[in-house]
Amino acid sequence: MPRVIHFEIPADDPERAAAFYGEVFGWKFQKWDGPMPYWLVTTGDDGAPGINGGMMPRSHPGASTVNTVGVASVDETLAAIQRKGGKVALPRMAVPGVGWLAYCIDPEGNTFGILQPDAKAS
Repeated sequence: MPRVIHFEIPADDPERAAAFYGEVFGWKFQKWDGPMPYWLVTTGDDGAPGINGGMMPRSHPGASTVNTVGVASVDETLAAIQRKGGKVALPRMAVPGVGWLAYCIDPEGNTFGILQPDAKAS
């Protein structure tokens, strides 16, 4: 059964948001060395329950936290989402060294991501 493996927090001021979550929860933020402004968020030790996530500049007013589900196949999952009334918000794209990612909208209007791990994605 696919599970939530990642979350993303949009922020108008990423430094302010990192300070807030760091001071309130003790989360750690590390700037990603990738092609876009993005911070990796560590929420706890790998052996503890929970997931880690990311933070990026808010793309548009009203953008909210997005959960990402790990899947075996982005293409098959996109087809299933559309068959069941969901929509593709952002089609499949490579996240270099991580995998294949797409963003979707469920029939209730919630945005979520799906990620197929693939270290060779580019």
